[in-house]
Amino acid sequence: MFTSRGLPSLSACVRDDVFLGRGNRLRQNGLRPLSNVGISSGFPRRPPGRRCCAIRANSSSELEDGQIEGIEGYGAISTKPATPLLDTVNFPVHLKNLAVEQLQQVAKELRADLIYNVSQTGGHLGSSLGVVELTVALNYVFDQPNDRIIWDVGHQAYPHKMLTGRRDRMNTMRQTNGLSPFTKRSESPFDCFGAGHSSTSISAGLGMAVARDMQGRSNHVIAVIGDGAITGGMAYEAMNNAGYLDTNMIIILNDNQQVSLPTQYNSLNQDPVGALSSTFARLQSSKPLRELRESAKAITKQMPVPVQEVTAKVDEYARGMISGSGSTLFEELGLYYIGTVDGHNLQDLIAILEEVKSTRSVGPVLIHIVTEKGRGYSYAEAAQDKYHGVSTFDVASGKQKKSVSVIPTYTQMFADALIGEAGLNENVVAVHAAMGGGTGLNHFEKFFADRTFDVGIAEQHAVTFSAGLAVEGLKPVCTIYSTFLQRGFDQVVHDVALQKLPVRFAMDRAGLVGEDGPTHAGAYDVTFMACLPDMVVMAPMNEAELCHMVATSISIDDRPSCFRYPRGAGVGLDLDTEGVESLQPGYKGGVLEVGKGRIVREGSDVCLLGFGTCTNRCMEAADLLRELGINATVADARFCKPLDTNLIRQLATSHAALITVEDGSVGGFASHVLQFLALDGLLDGDLKVRPLTLPDRPIEHGSLADQLVDAGLSSSHIASTALSILGQKQQALEVLSQ
Repeated sequence: MFTSRGLPSLSACVRDDVFLGRGNRLRQNGLRPLSNVGISSGFPRRPPGRRCCAIRANSSSELEDGQIEGIEGYGAISTKPATPLLDTVNFPVHLKNLAVEQLQQVAKELRADLIYNVSQTGGHLGSSLGVVELTVALNYVFDQPNDRIIWDVGHQAYPHKMLTGRRDRMNTMRQTNGLSPFTKRSESPFDCFGAGHSSTSISAGLGMAVARDMQGRSNHVIAVIGDGAITGGMAYEAMNNAGYLDTNMIIILNDNQQVSLPTQYNSLNQDPVGALSSTFARLQSSKPLRELRESAKAITKQMPVPVQEVTAKVDEYARGMISGSGSTLFEELGLYYIGTVDGHNLQDLIAILEEVKSTRSVGPVLIHIVTEKGRGYSYAEAAQDKYHGVSTFDVASGKQKKSVSVIPTYTQMFADALIGEAGLNENVVAVHAAMGGGTGLNHFEKFFADRTFDVGIAEQHAVTFSAGLAVEGLKPVCTIYSTFLQRGFDQVVHDVALQKLPVRFAMDRAGLVGEDGPTHAGAYDVTFMACLPDMVVMAPMNEAELCHMVATSISIDDRPSCFRYPRGAGVGLDLDTEGVESLQPGYKGGVLEVGKGRIVREGSDVCLLGFGTCTNRCMEAADLLRELGINATVADARFCKPLDTNLIRQLATSHAALITVEDGSVGGFASHVLQFLALDGLLDGDLKVRPLTLPDRPIEHGSLADQLVDAGLSSSHIASTALSILGQKQQALEVLSQ
């Protein structure tokens, strides 16, 4: 059996009943040698009914003679590729009786169909292309959904969706009422665990495996984690616990030798961040290990042929790094390590997975496979980002059909504003957690490489690292998506807020995020940041205010501060008119008075108090109300904390009705407003107040316009709420029906 700890040598591995004890059974199954497989040959035992074919998967991605660039085996295409064999596969069970050469054809057709589908919808392509063979092998060897396969994260799960009954809906990916871009339990019984954030699969899988054992079941649990996701500390916590519990489970490390896409693709074209990438490289190139394996092969040549076949196959991969400690990092954590395996060699993948599945091992096993991101599509293979995330594109040319906007995005404006501040103050530094591209800090890095810190997928570390920078007098701007900052909340509380350290948190992707759905929505940041003592919480109405808030946060040196801003383009303002100075490079905003909002439109009948970019929809709602004879005031709060109590008191005493509008959860801006109104006695009279927030449920993926309607935060919903609170119920319904 497989042991659960590192083995002293491969010869001892052979003697320890890993393969020797299975020799007679292998002979009885009549396995024959395979041709053209190098030093390894032979398939492990198969259940009855499965065919064994001696064809090795072609691991080359070079173009065939006469083939033009595009999809491997198809060339460049502009129409849906022919997929006759894949068309017969609707669920994993349909793979079970296929021969290996047929499985290879399925993989080829699956890759082509995947490329075509994503070209029509956009989405995460590169990671999924890299796991096509692995997905086919997993679905062939294991029995979903009884066997649990957890994908970490959903970026690489598109082929999984296509083989588990959802291929006919791939053209709805990321669209309203369509398929989720990530695994989702409510979407399919084959999605046993939802994954939009990384590094969770081993923890979830271990929980499932322990529950299985407690309930007396015997199904398999497989966690597939990428080399980016495994850099997250949670993955190591889980592996450490898995080694301690010694629970049977399989961990597949998908190593595309990039560690994390946003980490590697920076302006300096640096190697992946972190020591783990070099650890993987050493695992793949250990000279003492190679010498030891040669000795082991000489020993096995004296053994019966069937034993040699299986021993050679698995022994080829069951190699640990021979280091000073004599074991691998993973074996030190208590995992049996097998690697490295060619992740595009379907025959080898099946052989290893079959052997691990059929061996009654004790403890967790880690299989280290090496794949190529973007595999099989020449344009993805050649691209720096391997087509990690793409818009719709032309398959024949690889050209993406990105919408062109002359209005910069909020992310771009943030980066330019930070560049302007850094140019004026050498203490300004930027920190991100493997999201240099998404946060705009790759652009910042072009000008200030020595002041840009990518800490990897490690939000907790990013926060406390920033706290340390602040202790020594620097001005750190910790730039993390709102949804990912959730992972570092304890550090925000304990390491920053309680010590009143002036860390600035730039929370990108605040509010609803359209096609990426609830896993990436920034719904909770105001709630969890504004409850902290001394935290300054800001949200801009437009891109000019964002520049001002960047400048304001840099000026705050006695406490922490944060500002949130959405995905997508700004309003399109004249920045000079709005008081934003254009520098070379970057922008310089003005410092706002902390805790002061403003009135942007005067009215008398009802007040619409917006926080952040929702204020723009308040302006649209005010236009709708004006057509109906309602004169609305629109106010831009700017600050949730400290709250502009003078402004709110003025609005409450001069209007019969007050509506707060925010694209965050219950417990956010409106809660702070209502707390003040209650304590100030302003709710004791005739004032009517209605808070508009995100509803207490996830808003599913789709277009932003559809999401706003679903959430009740569109301009029509705001106007309808105003009409309703003023007693005009019929007109309120009519506005919504338009």
